[in-house]
Amino acid sequence: MARAIEVQSDMTLKQKLLQMNWGLVLLVTVLACIGFTALYSAAGGSLDPWASRQMMRFVVSLAGMLVIALIDIRYWHRLAYPCYVAGFLLLVIVEVMGHIGMGAQRWIDLGFMKLQPSELMKIVVVMALARYFHAATIEDMKRIMFLIPAALMIFAPVGLVMLQPDLGTSLMIILAGVAVFFVAGAPKWIFISGIGATVASVPLAWQFILHDYQKQRVLTFLSPERDPLGAGYHITQSKIALGSGGVEGRGFLQGTQSHLNFLPEKQTDFIFTLWAEEWGLLGGLFILALFGATFLYGGWIALRCRHGFGRLLAFGLTVNFSLYVFINIAMVMGLIPVVGAPLPLISYGGTAMLAVMIGFGLIMSCSIHRDSKLPRMR
Repeated sequence: MARAIEVQSDMTLKQKLLQMNWGLVLLVTVLACIGFTALYSAAGGSLDPWASRQMMRFVVSLAGMLVIALIDIRYWHRLAYPCYVAGFLLLVIVEVMGHIGMGAQRWIDLGFMKLQPSELMKIVVVMALARYFHAATIEDMKRIMFLIPAALMIFAPVGLVMLQPDLGTSLMIILAGVAVFFVAGAPKWIFISGIGATVASVPLAWQFILHDYQKQRVLTFLSPERDPLGAGYHITQSKIALGSGGVEGRGFLQGTQSHLNFLPEKQTDFIFTLWAEEWGLLGGLFILALFGATFLYGGWIALRCRHGFGRLLAFGLTVNFSLYVFINIAMVMGLIPVVGAPLPLISYGGTAMLAVMIGFGLIMSCSIHRDSKLPRMR
């Protein structure tokens, strides 16, 4: 067994390429191609301004994903804390000199692209927690003083993201962190207490934390018909588009709600609605099946890892991406309030694409180096 682990740790490039999860690469590529098709349609049958840029981003990100996958998992274990610190510092820079767009201060203008550090923070929080819990014993997981630093790893960046303000991303960071806590073996009373505290804090959050536009989103979710031409316009048009698609859809480039500009943010948050109007229920189920296969693949990789770091990292990132899919699709269907949650690999966005591809690269690195021997250190 020890010899097998040693061999696994010192694999050649050829061996790593043979161990590469090419099925996962294919799933990611197919989902990205669906995104290109939807963005082409969103522009009225033109590659500009969205599809062509998204294609270039994907090619670069795909190369980066493969490189990340080939890098020994031991290096990612060492870099987990430095990456977390770097991500946290980027969030601080956003607060000091971030680019303001659509009433929010969430981006750093790099000239060639606008970087959204909160998207990257979703990845590095999971990395840092995976390293912290990697060497944890059953006794450690029962000690509250051991769990407090891990909780601070989650809520410190969440506080900065809330200031932007970005409630959706804040919730994603919290939920991904909770998933890592769960897999690491945190006591059940932690989760029960957290749920109770969340429910109890709802009135306080409504009164003192939520901004007016966030309150309006909740009210609109509860009754979109109260202001169909104002606050309820987005979700009302989304539901009309979903319904008009029927079972088989209206046909490629034939969507009326999107091409007559009734559907807002059709290239980002509401891109699933555009797709479902043109390709119908069957097209929507096809996307869900692809995402489902992708996340099952990620869960399978997590279960195969023999070291805690890889298991926690792969599972946490898989949960992170699956939550985004669930929230985006539930949002456009009117099942939850509207939040800023892009559909991974399909919605237009540079940082979102980069974060997703980095995440899948790390998941595949966990798979390729699943038998590597990692130091038991925090």
